[in-house]
Amino acid sequence: MINFVHIVFLNPQGNFDPKDSYLTEHPDFGGQLVYVKELAQALATNGHKVDIVTRKIIDSDWPEFSANQDIYPGTEQNLRILRFPCGGNKFLSKEELWPHLSEFADEILRFYGKSLPDFFTAHYADGGYTAALLKQRTRTPFSFTGHSLGAQKLDKLIESGGCWRDLDIRFKFSQRIAAERVSIKYADKIFVSTLQERDEQYRHPLYSGASNSDKSIKFSVSPPGVNRKIFNSVANQLDFSIKPKLDLTFGRSSSQAIIVSSRLDQKKNIIGIVKAFLERRPSLDRVQLVLCIRGIEEPRVDIAKLSKDEQFVLNEILDTIGRDLIGNNVHFLNVTSQLELAATFRYFADRGSIFALTSFYEPFGLAPIEAAAAGLAPVVTKNGGPSEIFSDGSGILVDPTSLQSIGDGLIDGLNRARYLSKAALERVETKYTWQQTATNYEAAIREVLDTKQRELPIYSDIFNDNKYIADYLSSRS
Repeated sequence: MINFVHIVFLNPQGNFDPKDSYLTEHPDFGGQLVYVKELAQALATNGHKVDIVTRKIIDSDWPEFSANQDIYPGTEQNLRILRFPCGGNKFLSKEELWPHLSEFADEILRFYGKSLPDFFTAHYADGGYTAALLKQRTRTPFSFTGHSLGAQKLDKLIESGGCWRDLDIRFKFSQRIAAERVSIKYADKIFVSTLQERDEQYRHPLYSGASNSDKSIKFSVSPPGVNRKIFNSVANQLDFSIKPKLDLTFGRSSSQAIIVSSRLDQKKNIIGIVKAFLERRPSLDRVQLVLCIRGIEEPRVDIAKLSKDEQFVLNEILDTIGRDLIGNNVHFLNVTSQLELAATFRYFADRGSIFALTSFYEPFGLAPIEAAAAGLAPVVTKNGGPSEIFSDGSGILVDPTSLQSIGDGLIDGLNRARYLSKAALERVETKYTWQQTATNYEAAIREVLDTKQRELPIYSDIFNDNKYIADYLSSRS
């Protein structure tokens, strides 16, 4: 283990708080928040001084993020949540943050003064760009964890018929990909969850030339873990509290279920599971399809509070299902916390159920290993991290573009649920723990801190540097 050091996590759009408000409910509050929180806590438990740095918001709609500092109970001695203002008081989506990151870096430097941390670990493209700005002025080394990269998202949207100009206005791909290039080039270490992420995502032509170091040196493959205090197969008081409600909905029989827990995002391809389920209804007549979507209890009523993109996804699901099946074979559950989600997983695991995730592409796939840790058998996309996670046969891999493949996978998973559940649980317990992730980070940080020569960033104009994208789009046309 390295000597105790001061590590700062940079997450401009993290919006962390002790109650995990809006976690997975909002498009900006996805898996990277779980990743950062759990890893930061593991490093703090190991004795390091850790700060999670994010944006301060003074907005009546977002009261949880207005304090300058917060803590997570249990690690308050070594871990702080620090919030710094930038871009005004109101909540801003991640696409709106780019012009304000220089201000964010200024606020960070003002706070630390001469007591700079030993190491920055930057998450997502906005965190990476902030780290490069800070390294330029302080020489403080940093790591970059992209979680997902803009190039892959851009490709999929263009393949779906999207117009580049419209996509850039909406998603700010010019800024995001330019920031990713800066992050990749000047990071002292890049953390990836799988070999596939390293060898495929970072090899995309839009990042050509950004990495000028040997991959074996620049990259560290470090998969995330599961919070075993929450996601496990041991029932607790919460399980007994929610059981009567679930029994009322699903009956006391031991009928199996297909569990989906995901944001309402097109790339998650929930509709693929719904369509495959309906196509195979004769074979799945006694099986329940359970959609665990935070904030959605009565979908035709609750849809009004969703964003336009989320409404589009939910409307397609509702139109496909029809009115007759909702409440009979298809159910919506509003699961409001990770603790409740884990208890729900255990409830259905006792019935020999499966967890389904058929994203068109999944950079890693934390949700399936959380479900596996609670006893569900995984049926997951073959595209991305899950193919590496379950390469030992402990999960079923499906082609998300093929209803035939999804349907076959669902039926195979239900038929072999008990075996797969045991195999997947063993896989998680031996390979995917946050303590192991923390150990990997510590080793990489030690390696960086022991290296004296570092390439310092030069100024990079992410607002006018899009020639790489222009050249790439020309090559595709």
